[in-house]
Amino acid sequence: MTDLAAVEARLVGLLDRYRPELVDGTIYGVPSLVWPGATGHDYFAALKRGKAKVGLYLIIADRYPDDLAASPPALLARRTGRATFSFATLDDEMAADLGALLDRLMERYRAEHSPQSEDAAEPPATS
Repeated sequence: MTDLAAVEARLVGLLDRYRPELVDGTIYGVPSLVWPGATGHDYFAALKRGKAKVGLYLIIADRYPDDLAASPPALLARRTGRATFSFATLDDEMAADLGALLDRLMERYRAEHSPQSEDAAEPPATS
């Protein structure tokens, strides 16, 4: 039997390191972390526990495929949708790989929203 509460707590721990820069929000009733003032689908990450897995929603990963492609195959295998990564377990190695991806994506997200950055990265156009 999988301890989804432990998986969820570990994912929350990975995301909590981006506080207080990011604030609590929701997307379709799902708790998320967002840049202050961001609305709609402009969230950094959202987390939802299901019956068999915990879903981590990273819509930003779709905007930066090169950052995603730099992830190990085992992490990429957890990608179950365009923005969704599903975790029934989360061992130390997977947590480290996910943390590295989150760090890369947070740099991009911060650049998209930071008014201090004159050379802020614009998200690439998506079709």
